[in-house]
Amino acid sequence: MALAFFLMRLMVAQQEVPSFETVKAAYRSSYVALLDAQGHLLQQQRQDFQERRGEWTVIDDVSPAMLDALLVSEDKRFYAHHGVDPQALLGAAYKRLFEGHSGGASTLSMQLVGLLDERLFRQKRTRTYRQKARQIIMAQALELSWSKAQILEAYLNLVSFRGELTGIDSASRALLQKYPAGIDYREGAMLAALLRAPNASAKTVALRACGILQRQAFTRDCDHLERFVGYYLANQQHAHLDDPVLAPHYASHLLSLYKASGQAVADTITSTLNRDLQVYALQSIRRNLKPLQKQNANDAAVVVLDNRTGHILSYIGSSADLASAAHVDHVRALRQAGSTLKPFLYAQAIDQGRLTAASLLDDRPVNLATGSGLYVPQNYDRQYSGWVSVRVALASSLNIPAVRTLTMVTPDAFQHLLSRLGLPLAQSGDYYGYSLALGSAEVSLLSLTNAFRALANGGRYSDVNWAVPGEEYLSPASGEPLISASTAWIVGHMLSDRQARARTFGLDSALSTPFWSAVKTGTSKDMRDNWTIGWSQDYTVGVWVGNSSGASMYDITGVSGAGPIWHDVMGYLHQNRPGKAPAIPAGVVAEQVVFEQDLEPSRTEYFLPGTELSRVALASSLPAVQDQSLFISHPAHDTIIALDPDIPADSQRLLLRAGNTAGRVTQTVNWYVNGQYLGSANPYAWLPLPGRHRLEIRDGQNRVLDAVVIQVRGARLAKPDDQTG
Repeated sequence: MALAFFLMRLMVAQQEVPSFETVKAAYRSSYVALLDAQGHLLQQQRQDFQERRGEWTVIDDVSPAMLDALLVSEDKRFYAHHGVDPQALLGAAYKRLFEGHSGGASTLSMQLVGLLDERLFRQKRTRTYRQKARQIIMAQALELSWSKAQILEAYLNLVSFRGELTGIDSASRALLQKYPAGIDYREGAMLAALLRAPNASAKTVALRACGILQRQAFTRDCDHLERFVGYYLANQQHAHLDDPVLAPHYASHLLSLYKASGQAVADTITSTLNRDLQVYALQSIRRNLKPLQKQNANDAAVVVLDNRTGHILSYIGSSADLASAAHVDHVRALRQAGSTLKPFLYAQAIDQGRLTAASLLDDRPVNLATGSGLYVPQNYDRQYSGWVSVRVALASSLNIPAVRTLTMVTPDAFQHLLSRLGLPLAQSGDYYGYSLALGSAEVSLLSLTNAFRALANGGRYSDVNWAVPGEEYLSPASGEPLISASTAWIVGHMLSDRQARARTFGLDSALSTPFWSAVKTGTSKDMRDNWTIGWSQDYTVGVWVGNSSGASMYDITGVSGAGPIWHDVMGYLHQNRPGKAPAIPAGVVAEQVVFEQDLEPSRTEYFLPGTELSRVALASSLPAVQDQSLFISHPAHDTIIALDPDIPADSQRLLLRAGNTAGRVTQTVNWYVNGQYLGSANPYAWLPLPGRHRLEIRDGQNRVLDAVVIQVRGARLAKPDDQTG
């Protein structure tokens, strides 16, 4: 007997067991802690979906009631033995021999050995005699190097309680909605009862918990225990108590970017968000969206970008408790853009020299022929202003002038610009047609806000900077120049002009701020989507309001829906930081402009060099224009035309048109294609050949006044004389 005892002690002494510090250091929560730029906790984002493990809980933070219930249930002689309870082993052997079943003989130390085998050595737990013998030896070895408090602490953090809930922190904060320090005797008995059968019914758990309470001399707590247990077990899927929910959609996407980049995901990730801004933006959504629910507006999203770095400072994907589908990330969801695309359309027309901020556009009903019939755009209020300047048309968000502008720019050229600005337009310009001017394409709030950020950065585009390690991001200074700095400034000046937007929005609205800011609203078809996007010297803010289901809202516009939230957030950003107007670029020319017939008040207007003018009048009141003012109005530069072999050749002629900045179309003009004279009619019906062609208009001295390059695609060749016919 003495020899057997000696050999046992020798085997125990030779065992290598991990230290408590090693086990604790190897422990990982199932969640990644997302911090803001200042180190404040924003979100606990789950990354392990096999178990729900909370933070490691030290033994001093577990209530005495829980510890007492654990020892009464699992190991009542825990402090008396050294890893193995001989009395419990003999009792289990007796039950096996004479009663046909075994009782619980595993001490907490032996159970902990099994848990460590699973987690550190990936060994599957079994009930074989060999495994039991190993646990007996290892449990004694464990007690030689670990204190009793360390054994209890490790056990409570590693053991499974119910379903996927692992560890006392996760079980207590999910089931009981309290921290482990606050567990009372009744709750402790319930949690201890779960250890024997984590997925047992409420009735079975209540019976076992009652037995524990009776052994603790708390028999009265057995009253109505099954109802008590059933209530708390129903909380299994609840969020942990005090889990911050400030950026769930942002955290989810950022974590996916980390994984896609191949970067190891640490226990904490520091983001570029600002917690205080995030909280304020969410409060603004709740405050402004609540009254709009009676008009069937239930969802909203906000994103704030730093103009200089491209960092995301605020990202709210849904309106939380007000949302109809809180899990949907509306910052990245695709919705119709509405009028928010107009600034880029006018910027393209100004850059091409087709329009200036003082150019007149006709805001009267128009019917445009398309492949599917007539397209008849209307203004939002179904009112018309007649001749208006580009400044008023853009700032007041008039629809018909925008459509007329797109006929100059062409849908294909406009779609190409929008795609280069990062907007996810999956189809060609011809697919959208002229409705693209009014935002028929679907975009995300994030991509749209970042496109506006390009205007804030002088027309230079760079991607949103998620600050993922290993990823490279361009600064605005080295970004791609898609819009000239002068044009971007002019567009910003128009969108900051309160007088120009007064026709539609009035002088005092949610779009007006006490500091310089440029802003554009948008409402999609049938009031399904409501946008307000704008920028200041340092920030670009985008807001969307609508419904996850796509249901229409009632009588809500950008200025009444998303506008107040935008105003709040922009004001918060500048509460201690004045926003200054951007300096005028060197390439902008200021000119005092007079409008004939009192079409608009005289003002100082801004132009690209060579396009400036001092007097604006309707073409009917102007003297005959000189050839030097002519330009090709159709087709636009870089137009792509596809010939259809099933359509007769004579029905595929391309109309070549020339005009001038006053809108006058001359009767004759000298047309050339690839250096060869075509004719002088205006418009001129030309039957093109497949290939790349340079179209020119020339004056009487054979000087080129304007030129565009187009591409014609198609396998069927026209006859040689078709080039001049």
